Amino acid sequence: MDNNEPRLPTPRVVIRTPRGSLTSGASALRDWVARVEMTPIEGVFTGDHISFHNGSGYEGLIEATAVVAASQRLTVWTAVYLLALRHPVPVARAISSLAAVAKDRFVFGVGLGGEDPHELEICGVDPHTRGRRLDSHLAVVRSLMAGETVSVHDEFVDIPEATIRPVPNPPVPVLVGGRSDAALRRVARDADGWIAIWTSVERARAALATIADHAAACGRTQIPNRNALMVWCGFGPSRQHAQSLVAPVMEDLYKIPFTRFEQYTPCGTPEDVAEAIAPYLELGFDDVLLNGVADDPSNLIKLSAEVATILGAP
Repeated sequence: MDNNEPRLPTPRVVIRTPRGSLTSGASALRDWVARVEMTPIEGVFTGDHISFHNGSGYEGLIEATAVVAASQRLTVWTAVYLLALRHPVPVARAISSLAAVAKDRFVFGVGLGGEDPHELEICGVDPHTRGRRLDSHLAVVRSLMAGETVSVHDEFVDIPEATIRPVPNPPVPVLVGGRSDAALRRVARDADGWIAIWTSVERARAALATIADHAAACGRTQIPNRNALMVWCGFGPSRQHAQSLVAPVMEDLYKIPFTRFEQYTPCGTPEDVAEAIAPYLELGFDDVLLNGVADDPSNLIKLSAEVATILGAP
């Protein structure tokens, strides 16, 4: 990047917890978190799955709680939590409990999931109604987290006068992921911002405008404005080498050919990755969630920190 170019907005760079982080035990997680805290990286995000493809996954809120307890300053995200697979009242209780420990260091990222329909089926969720179910559950969680007493009787839940205390203070930011029109409406109606993934700069620009239009139509005075870009990336001395590392990981996880992801997956040196991300910062993305793959996983903190530094993180 040219040092003479106008300085871009300073992003908050967030990285994914190591794959298999909980299996490695509490001591290894504490050591990893301590290494992250010595860098410009601002936060850490967890995934969330109940039984993904071969039965794998970690419960996102439990993993997030473990990271919060292990860290001193990191903001911890779920990105994204599959809320449609759970009853919203126990989820609101879990968020309230986590927020009491984290104070202002937790971001609740919510998404639809669906890459493995069987995961939905074993949770009793019809894949065809999961979007409406998520809308219902998210509205309940938001209301409970605002201190309201909630009564809902719809096709998904039967909730008579639920209340959750303590109310998180400060409020927990809620960001919604997804690219569909329904996801953008969900952001506009019930979220503080959007988590974009696998989207071009042009599509991201149009999506932000769509969210603003939907928010205005909903009567919201505050347009959702905390927006995050989630980026899978490969690190290596060349684009080809880096791509050879990240492609099989993504194909194994999603069971989809890498060609579907290639144009959205920056590969190469930290400079290459940062260059690909920079145009999104100009659109107003404040948070960059890096999901990196490298020859040596122990180098991912260093490589991600280099991206943060290049993008201007303090």
